[in-house]
Amino acid sequence: MTGTGNDSTGRPLRIAYSPCPNDTFVFHAWAHGLVPGAPELDVTFADIDVTNGMAERGELDVLKVSYAVLPWVLDEYALLPCGGALGRGCGPLVLTREPGAEADLSGATVAVPSERSTAYLLFRLWAAERVPGGVGKIAVLPFHEIMPAVRDGRVDAGLVIHEARFTYQDYGLHRLADMGEYWEGTTGLPIPLGAIIARRSLGAPMLRALADAARTSVRMAWENPAASRPYVLEHAQEMDPSVADRHIGLYVNEFTAGLGESGYAAVRGLLTRAAAEELVPPLGPGALDFA
Repeated sequence: MTGTGNDSTGRPLRIAYSPCPNDTFVFHAWAHGLVPGAPELDVTFADIDVTNGMAERGELDVLKVSYAVLPWVLDEYALLPCGGALGRGCGPLVLTREPGAEADLSGATVAVPSERSTAYLLFRLWAAERVPGGVGKIAVLPFHEIMPAVRDGRVDAGLVIHEARFTYQDYGLHRLADMGEYWEGTTGLPIPLGAIIARRSLGAPMLRALADAARTSVRMAWENPAASRPYVLEHAQEMDPSVADRHIGLYVNEFTAGLGESGYAAVRGLLTRAAAEELVPPLGPGALDFA
């Protein structure tokens, strides 16, 4: 994995992203030194709850995090305009063991993947409108443990992300609500899920180099998807290859190559609304600006 433009000490830049197919697909070329001139990377795989915590503690140089964590980390990190996950029809789902109504969640125990996740932020906005009296207890579990917990009755409902959209019926579960449908239906905007952030202290030239590398890595993956397949399946946690393909097709899209006006509008819309509800701190002026 060779590259140019590493940090001032000459070491590879430390990056953490999930082992999910969309991340390994996007970062394959870059992580394997196939992007000409790109900074070299030292990769750590971690669940989104872990990377959110890393960002809040100021660890690592580049991270894939939830958009919902941005208000806590943008003083130290800059949002890159590419490489993340936004889209339509890809929202988190609320699952239960039996078919039910939204009101059934009143007082319920709900498993979520992270209290700083975009999924949970969307859920809180949704539940404030749709669940009389609110839910009861929130249990944070790694995303791959949530569906078994719902199936086995250890929690009343689960908020799921990633490939669970395609596999929840295999667990005998039922979709109670779709946070994406709620968000798109009330705002008309795409759903902001995962962001790529980089340490501001790296400097503007390096931040631009990182964005260029991420964008090129995405395009290389699209141009030759077979090249990334072994890397994707190696880290896909025994996922069926067809599910991995559907996962990539849903979460890697035009917003991954560049947020664009509607992508930035979605991020601002979510965080502004959440701040108005006092669920996150307000964004400062220019907080989402890129170098």
